[in-house]
Amino acid sequence: MTGGDSRAFTNPVLPGFHPDPSICRVGDDFYLVTSSFEYSPGLPLFTSRDLVSWRQIGHCLTRPAQLDLSKAPSSGGLYAPTIRHHDGYFFVTCTNVTGGGHFIVHASDPAGRWSDPVWVDQDGIDPSLYFSDDRVYFTSTTGADPDGAHVSLPEFRFGVQQCEIDPFTGRKLTESRYLWGAPAGSTRKAPTSTGAATTSTCSWPRVGPSTGTWSRSRGRPRRGVRGSRVPAIRC
Repeated sequence: MTGGDSRAFTNPVLPGFHPDPSICRVGDDFYLVTSSFEYSPGLPLFTSRDLVSWRQIGHCLTRPAQLDLSKAPSSGGLYAPTIRHHDGYFFVTCTNVTGGGHFIVHASDPAGRWSDPVWVDQDGIDPSLYFSDDRVYFTSTTGADPDGAHVSLPEFRFGVQQCEIDPFTGRKLTESRYLWGAPAGSTRKAPTSTGAATTSTCSWPRVGPSTGTWSRSRGRPRRGVRGSRVPAIRC
């Protein structure tokens, strides 16, 4: 609201069954993908110019050859996708919790045909992609510290891990590297696979079941898998 100009909208701006939204911006357009669990076609896609009025343009997974969810139980299937754009391509990474784990699909036109999935050999959930010049980093949660017991936090349960990958093939170019962890039930702000500790808030409309604003993160530099310092994943 600026001066005498006011505009109202009703939350949620994308009503219905659209959980776990992820957004990227390309030029003047925003693109959004959400979870779809055991339902097919999978991973619905939307576009908007103002983050309020959304138009569906298709799905990432429309062919049985891409992903067979016929055996996925209720609340199984596809969880927590992330959408990114880099060098003329859209990338969506997601987790099939029913079987297979993390995968990536890509397309030059988000409203067109998406590739078959390529699989990423890293455990955990909530995957994300970060593009840094000619390198691509794949981040997800992890269970126990892969290097063994956490000396300073013996009650440690969960954390964040990262590897460098080829997003077109899913091949890992480095081993997965443990980045950060916290004890179970910790209330401290943690750098997650979709952002670092929240330090600011944007008045963006919420896409979900309630009203409110979205959080936006300003990531602190985090050591990369090759020892160089790279920015943390940002929302």
